Formats: sequence, structure tokens, C-alpha cells
Amino acid sequence: MSKQLLISIAFFLLATTFAFAQTQTDSITFVPQSQLNAAQRLLSGNYASAVTVSAYAEILYNQPEADNGELDVQRMVLLFGYRFNEKTQFITEVELEHVNEVFIEQAFVNYAVGSNVSLRGGLMLVPMGIVNEFHEPTTFNGTERPAMDNAIVPTTWREIGIGAAGRFNDISLGYQVYVFNGFKSTEANGEGGLSGFLKGSNGLRGGRQKAIQSTVDSPTLSAKLDYYGIPGLRLGLSGYFGKTQATDDIEEIEGANIGVSMLGLDARYAYQRFTARGQFVHASLSDTDLYNTATGRDLGSALQGFYVEGAYNLLPMTKKQKLFAFARYEKFNTHADTAGDLIANDAYDRTDVTTGLTYHIAPGVVVKGDYQFRSNASDVDTKDRLNFGIGVWF
Repeated sequence: MSKQLLISIAFFLLATTFAFAQTQTDSITFVPQSQLNAAQRLLSGNYASAVTVSAYAEILYNQPEADNGELDVQRMVLLFGYRFNEKTQFITEVELEHVNEVFIEQAFVNYAVGSNVSLRGGLMLVPMGIVNEFHEPTTFNGTERPAMDNAIVPTTWREIGIGAAGRFNDISLGYQVYVFNGFKSTEANGEGGLSGFLKGSNGLRGGRQKAIQSTVDSPTLSAKLDYYGIPGLRLGLSGYFGKTQATDDIEEIEGANIGVSMLGLDARYAYQRFTARGQFVHASLSDTDLYNTATGRDLGSALQGFYVEGAYNLLPMTKKQKLFAFARYEKFNTHADTAGDLIANDAYDRTDVTTGLTYHIAPGVVVKGDYQFRSNASDVDTKDRLNFGIGVWF
């Protein structure tokens, strides 16, 4: 992987050398109505025909109770944008995880048809919840992303597709609607049967195809509405509907595919030194009894989770720096329901309470520390964890 890493760094340096513009740090905001993620910042810039460079990164320390700690450059993401003309842009994100893994997180063309609509095609984030779209380290409290976003959503969730996005500012409404390829549920096991990618502990997470020679036989529909008409408040409603994917040689086998219907509600609020956010996601999965019989897996027929979080800036509003004390309560269950003979596993019914500090020492630079109280509904012990992290975004 060292060769891949060197190539990525060389590409980043080359792009930086020839860039005619860069993103502005003052576009990083805590106001929910105007908050943009990394790709949206590149799209919103007026850079004429120029290459635009951005990046974010996280360096973390995790210390589980009574175990060895772990130090990790969890991710470094390099973003590149190019504006061909006043209507057409290309955005891509190159992600390096744990130093030795390289992925493409986004790669899409955006064509602005009019002031209220842009057409998009390529590898894009699925608009579900908050963190799957807004996961730059300065945009959320806590060293780690909320656990329910990993187990239920599952972030970072991106697929290849086409669609449209835009905003109607006169009614304070933003929208996104896409047709994507879906999760890959199974593959041939070489013995005439099936191996499954989806399982009880983390639901759909193992089925993300990540644009790696993705299989598609049944496109899925994804949509989101965002309302921002009340000062300080942003509300989101997300939906995702379709079936999982399987290759031609197995797609007719009973249990090869399942149906997925997912709904999400989210809210973000900011008033002076106080911020709050919350999220609820429910996924209903059909034909999981057939899938589990065919693969030997323990996938639940329903996944559900929510969290609520409050934070308060301990520094005066006149200060450029911000120091948030926060607390987050999240509860999520990847066996919220089961089908057939499968008995719900109480260990998958989990509760996390996270409390800590988020110190924004400069626009785009954050230092984090928190403690997580982790439990589940079974007798299986889940170790609490102390976390520290450094994050940057520019």
C-alpha cells in the first residue's frame, strides 16, 4: 500500500501546485441553515475555470477500559474540484484510511440546469440522516461518529447513481433525489450455495459496494428534504427504498436478495452558545428469513436507532475560539425485529452515552476528548472507552 500512498500524496501536491483557488475557512459555520459539507463547499465556490483543493483528517486515540489503547490516523480525505464553466463542475474525494487503505468516497459531475435544480451523476453520498453527509471532524461533537450511524445508516454510505438536487429559498426547502445501485447481499460460495454480506451485528454495513466493480440488477430510490425556514433550526426527512443486488449466477436463488425500506428524521438547532441535534432512523427489511436460511446469517428484519445531543459553548461569544461541553444519548438495535425462527439477540440492543469537550482552536481545527459509557440489553460486557482526537478541515 505504500506505493498507493505515495501516488496519492504526489497527486495532492501536484494539484495544490497548479490550483488557482482554495476553499475559504470562513465557509465553515455552526449555523444549521447555512452549513455545508466538504463537497458542497467546493460546489458553492465561484472559482471560474479553476482547480479547487480541500481536505480533512482525523487522528485518534481510543482507550477501552482495561485494554491496550489504539493510536490511528483514522482517515485523511483529499478533495478536488474543477469548474469547467458556469454550469458544470466535477467533484472527487480520495480517502486514505488507517494509512494503508485507499478509497474513492465521491466522484460526480454536477450540472446546474437552473437556480433551483442541478443534475448529478457518479459516485455520491446517500442522503440519510446527518453524519452520512456531514462527517468532517469539525462538524460533529465526539471523537468518534455516533455509533448508530455506523450500525444503522451505515456511514460512510456512498454508491453510484444519477439524480437531482436543489433549493427553493422562497419556501426554505432543499431537496435531493437519486437512483442508486444498492447493497450487495450475497455471492456464490463455490459449493452451490450462498455467502451473505449482511449480518445481525451491523445490519446492512457489510453490503456497501463503494463503487468497487459494483453489481446492479435492481436500482434503488433515495430522497431527502431539508427545511430551514425557522432561524437556527434545520429539519431533515430521508427515505431509501429498493432491493439488494446479486450477480446473474445467483440472483434467482431463493434468499439471494432482500427488500430495504429506510426512513430517517433529523434535526439540528443553534441559538447563541447552545446547540442541539437529534436523529431517528428505522429500516424495515423483507425476506430476511429466506436470506438467513440460505446464508446461515442472523440478519434482523428491522433496524432502529436514535440519538439526542446537547452542547454549550463555555467561551464568550466574542471569542473566535469555541469550547463545547456536550452530552449525547443514543440507543440503537439491529435486531429491533426478527423474522422466521430467528431469536432476537439482546447484545444487539445497545445504548451509548458520550460526554466530553470539543475545542475549536481555529476555524477548521478541533481538539476533542470524551468518555463513552457503553452497554447492551444482554449479559455480554461492553467496555467503556476514553477517546481523544485531533481534526482538521480546510
